[in-house]
Amino acid sequence: MKTVNHWIDGKSVEGTSGTYGPVTDPATGVVTTRVAFATAEEADAAVAAAKAAYGTWGGSSLAQRTAVLFRYRALLDAHREELARLITAEHGKVHSDALGEVARGLEVVELACGITQQLKGELSTQVSSRVDVAAIRQPLGVVAGITPFNFPAMVPMWMFPLAIACGNTFVLKPSEKDPSSAIRLAELAAEAGLPDGVLNVVNGDRVAVDRLLEHPDVAAVSFVGSTPIARYIHTTASAHGKRVQALGGAKNHMLVLPDADLDAAADAAVSAAYGSAGERCMAISAVVAVGGTGDELVAKIRERAEKIKIGPGDDPASEMGPLITKDHRDKVAAYVAGAAAQGAEVVLDGTGFTVEGYEDGHWIGLSLLDKVPTDADAYRDEIFGPVLCVLRAGTYEEGLAIVNASPWGNGTAIFTRDGGMARRFQLEVEAGMVGVNVPIPVPVGYHSFGGWKHSLFGDHHIYGNDGVRFYTRGKVVTTRWPDPADGGVDLGFPHHG
Repeated sequence: MKTVNHWIDGKSVEGTSGTYGPVTDPATGVVTTRVAFATAEEADAAVAAAKAAYGTWGGSSLAQRTAVLFRYRALLDAHREELARLITAEHGKVHSDALGEVARGLEVVELACGITQQLKGELSTQVSSRVDVAAIRQPLGVVAGITPFNFPAMVPMWMFPLAIACGNTFVLKPSEKDPSSAIRLAELAAEAGLPDGVLNVVNGDRVAVDRLLEHPDVAAVSFVGSTPIARYIHTTASAHGKRVQALGGAKNHMLVLPDADLDAAADAAVSAAYGSAGERCMAISAVVAVGGTGDELVAKIRERAEKIKIGPGDDPASEMGPLITKDHRDKVAAYVAGAAAQGAEVVLDGTGFTVEGYEDGHWIGLSLLDKVPTDADAYRDEIFGPVLCVLRAGTYEEGLAIVNASPWGNGTAIFTRDGGMARRFQLEVEAGMVGVNVPIPVPVGYHSFGGWKHSLFGDHHIYGNDGVRFYTRGKVVTTRWPDPADGGVDLGFPHHG
C-alpha cells in the first residue's frame, strides 16, 4: 500500500509516530493509501527547517524569488493532468472539476510571479526640510497553512506561493483525507529550484495542528475549513500572538427575482449546488424564489438535476462524483431523510442512489427540497453535499431579509434583469462576495476571497491584495541627510583658489 510521508527540508521524511490514517478511493470505498500522522516533534522539525531557510530566503532578491516561481508555474502547467488525477483518486471529484481546481490555483501562482509589482513601497520626499518618508513591506518569517479536503491542491496554492513570494517560509498541514496532491506540489516546487526548507508539508491530525498554532516560531496561520474549526484556529493562534486568517463555512443564497431569466437561473442553480458534489464553501445551497417564480423555477431545476450523470470521477461521462467518506455521505443523507418531518417538500431524494459495479463507493444522488422552513436543519446547517433548499419570499425585501439573517456571509448571488435592483442587492446584502447573474462569485487571483460574519475570522481575506498584506508587515522609514552644498561634507576633491 502506498504511504504518504512528510516533506521537510527539501526531502521526503518518513513518519515516526507509528500512527497512520486511511486514504480512501471514494468511488470504490477501498483504502488505497495510508498517510503518516505527525508528532509534535515532527511539526517542530518542519518549523525548524523553515526558520533556518528564512535566514536566507527572507533576504533574497525579488528577482531570485520570481525566477523560481516562474519555473514553478511552468511545471504546474505541465503536470496539470497528473495533479488532477491525484485529486480525483483521493477526493472523488470528476476530472474536469479537478482540472478546474488546478487552474484556479495557478491564478494565484501567477499573481505571485508578479510580486515585484505588489511589493512596491511608497515614498514621500521633502516632508520637511531634507526629510523623506518611505513605507515598505517586509516578510513575517515562518508562516503556516491548514487546508481542507475539498480543494486539496487549490487552497494550498492560495496560500504558500504568495507567502514565499513575499519572502516567508511555509509549513503546510493539508487534509489527511487526500494528502497526495500537497506532497506533489512540494516536490514540484523543489524541482523548480525552491531552496530546501522554504516549503514544508506535515501530515496528520489535531496533534500537528495544535503544535503549529502554539509554536513560538510560527508568525501567522492561514486556514480554510468549517466554521467551528475556523473559530478554534483563530482563538487559539491569536492567544499565542499570531496573525490569523481563518475562513469558515457557508450557506450561500441565490436570490431569484420575478424578472430573471428562469432558464439561466435554473442552469446556474444546478451547477452551483451540485457541482463538485456540493463539497465547496461557495456552493449555492439555498435558492430564494421571489414572487411567483417558485413553482416554475423548481420544475426547471428538477428537470435539469434529473439529467446529471453521477459516476466515478475518472469516467469522462461523469458530471458528479461520490462524497469524500462514507461517514460524510451518511451525514448528508440524514438531512434529506429528516427534511419532510421538519416541513420541507422533498422534490428529489438522492439518498438511495448507487452506481452499478461501485456499490461500496460513497454515493449519493441529487436532492432538491422545496418550501423549506428557515428553522429546518437542512436550511440551518452547512450540509456540504448535493442538497439544494428552495425557500419562498413574497418580495425582494423579504428575500433579502432571509439572506441577511443567516449567520454566514461567504458568497451570494442575485438573478435579475433589473440593474437598479442588482445595485441595491450589492450594497444591502451582508456577504463578502456577491454575484450578479453569476452563481459562484469566486474572485480571480488578483482580487481577494473571503466572507463576512461566521464565514471569516480575522481581518484579512485570502490571496489578492489582502493576501500580500497578510503575509507582510509594514515599516515606515524617516530619513534626513545633510546636503553636500552645506559644506559639511568633504568629498576630497582639490580646491581651486
